[in-house]
Amino acid sequence: MSKTTVKVAARTVTSVLCAATALAGCSAHALPQRDDAITDVVATTPIITDLAKNVAGTRARVTGLMPNNADPHTYEPTLRDVRNIANADLALTNYMLLEEHSLTRAVDANVRPGVKVVTLAEDAARYGAHVIPLVEDVSLDTIWLGMRVRGNGQQYGANRASEVQLTATGVRGPGNVAAYLTTTFGTPQIYLNSADGFDPSDGYAADTATLPVDAHTHLSWSFSAPGVYEIDFQAKLVTARGEKPRPVGETTVKFAVGVDPSEAGKNLTVLTQGHEDITVDLDEGKIAIEGDSTGRKAGGPQRLADRYDPATTVIAVPNKALQEIPASPQFRFLGRPGQETYLLAQAVLGKHVHGEIDPHLWHDVANAIAYVKLIRDCLIEVDPEGAGEYSANADRYLAQLVQLNEDVSATIASIPKEKRQLVTTHDGYAYLGDAYDLNIAEFVTPNPAVEPSARDLIALTRTLENLKVPAVFLEPNLSSRASDLTEMAKRLDVEVCRIYGDSFGEDVGSYAEMMRANAASLKTCLGRAGSGQLAG
Repeated sequence: MSKTTVKVAARTVTSVLCAATALAGCSAHALPQRDDAITDVVATTPIITDLAKNVAGTRARVTGLMPNNADPHTYEPTLRDVRNIANADLALTNYMLLEEHSLTRAVDANVRPGVKVVTLAEDAARYGAHVIPLVEDVSLDTIWLGMRVRGNGQQYGANRASEVQLTATGVRGPGNVAAYLTTTFGTPQIYLNSADGFDPSDGYAADTATLPVDAHTHLSWSFSAPGVYEIDFQAKLVTARGEKPRPVGETTVKFAVGVDPSEAGKNLTVLTQGHEDITVDLDEGKIAIEGDSTGRKAGGPQRLADRYDPATTVIAVPNKALQEIPASPQFRFLGRPGQETYLLAQAVLGKHVHGEIDPHLWHDVANAIAYVKLIRDCLIEVDPEGAGEYSANADRYLAQLVQLNEDVSATIASIPKEKRQLVTTHDGYAYLGDAYDLNIAEFVTPNPAVEPSARDLIALTRTLENLKVPAVFLEPNLSSRASDLTEMAKRLDVEVCRIYGDSFGEDVGSYAEMMRANAASLKTCLGRAGSGQLAG
């Protein structure tokens, strides 16, 4: 018997076993194997896993790397994940920096030579998927200041697994400076803290932000005293593990904290509002300030260019940025509890490193349809003998998704238009709003780990009153960490309802169930006054 005959026979026996047990995408082995002739697919997120299983049917075996309740933004790969990746014939990822960078690196580093790694969010565009650029609201009381990597760095040999280290090497000013990112309703991740000094001999492990190529992250910035500050930054590119970092630029960024910006120098461009990033430009080999700020130069406010030279620019931190340091021990690096600090709050709740495009495409069923078509063609490419089966499975599932899209659209359309206001804790529903005519109106406290101040409650009250929002929406996996949100909602007689974002839960185990549950929750909760209880 030839090797080809043995493979076909093994595939036939396994398919019969799967059909007998009525399990889609199964085999005689539960995990990917190299010796049973079954096409093995690994998928990063539960949503992608579910879409792939509907196309694979009983012919291919689909293994999800993340459990149903995992957060793609924070999930770290396990040794079992690495094994499954190494045994796969096809790897499906969302990418657009949705997944934690360590998982992306694990997939890229451990697939066998020749195995295709699919980036669905990017490649699905040729199947009709549409993408939404990530553009933050510029109507802010103070500037939002993050960090960014611009360009692909190909001239340095960089790829999507490469990283850029942006290190603060020194601070001059009247007090201490800290930059940190607050995980959603959680603890601060410190990137810069001048209070404990700078030690270049440590390999820049401290006072460093590490970002993937072509990504950016939001940060909070704290200044302990008023005055002019200068922070020195140095950028290095790490093209591969074990290689020596390569310098790609250095600069000094000025801040005017609680004082007239003219104290920082004459004829400087003053940035006062909007979203800006300290940006490492890998194409030009330098560091700039880049974004969409409103500022002023030699006169009144004006719309300025989207890139600024740090040597001729100052970032204004007004006195209204004063905040009390919370009592939590996690924030002792800022000073003693009750003391005031000048705080530029991060723009988005929680850990939020992303690229230029919103990666949550599946909240528009039309985009999920594009994903399914791409998955079908990738499976056929890997296993051409199964083309007929994969196409038939995909056709059946696509018909279901077309009906799902119509049902979701009709359910949300039944909500009075003036009540279609979506307030959430997670900035991941732009596609839902765009596809089904929902207004995305998220609210953000200056620091999610701090109890809301009277000013925060007043601002939230005005938002909910003006929009006449009867409910806010919370992902189930965040409910245990969102006590501030639920208490605020109860005080305002606003209902806290359930919505599913990046993953599934106890009551939702498939993509179709998730979309129907979200539509039903929106219709139920936005169509009535709230009771302050978590809806099912």
